[in-house]
Amino acid sequence: MGRGKIEVKRIENKTSRQVTFSKRRAGLLKKTHELSVLCDAQIGLIIFSTKGKLFEYTTQPHSMGEIINKYLQTTGASLPIHDHRVEQYDEITKMKRETVNLELSLQRYKGDELNSAQYDELNELEKQLENSINKIRARKLELLQQQMENLKRTEKMLEKENHDMCQWLMKYEMYKQQPVAMMEQQEEAAITELNLLGEQPLLAQFLFFGDQHQLGTTSNSSAYHLQTSHPFTPTTYD
Repeated sequence: MGRGKIEVKRIENKTSRQVTFSKRRAGLLKKTHELSVLCDAQIGLIIFSTKGKLFEYTTQPHSMGEIINKYLQTTGASLPIHDHRVEQYDEITKMKRETVNLELSLQRYKGDELNSAQYDELNELEKQLENSINKIRARKLELLQQQMENLKRTEKMLEKENHDMCQWLMKYEMYKQQPVAMMEQQEEAAITELNLLGEQPLLAQFLFFGDQHQLGTTSNSSAYHLQTSHPFTPTTYD
């Protein structure tokens, strides 16, 4: 039983219309490319979407401007001399074509728009994805190594701080456990040392090495003279 004829009319559902446009556009571009390659035909295809987005195809290495110029020459029409609009149009269409190719590549990277892709294109896409995954894994490994190094440095720093704190606590406990007598002895020794340091400047103003010896001799002689000149005489009372 033959398949019934499908009525061709505008698709009312916006989403369905956009999906159908994408599929049919990809199929049309594919068929145009096949016709150009198989039959060595020079083809220029221009498509505008509902939103005014431009899609085009030209037989390589020709540009759309060259195809249009050839069309105008063939039909007898001509463009004004020194009109740069064709060059500008070629540049714009080239940029738009590159944009479309980039968008298509991006969609294929996401797993979309694969229906029109050939086996070789899918194989190349797979290689590119594997290369991207390898780069991502290498970057992740590099970041993990950096994090491990940072953690090791932090661990060493904390260990050093902990060691210093333990040493300080041990010294503090030893200081608290010292006998009271030892602490008093240390305090007395410190006070004596301070007193000696305070008396040294005053003695240095009056005494020298020779004077100290002479002063000591004179003092002893005077004391001896007093003892011999004035002997002790006991007092008697009647």
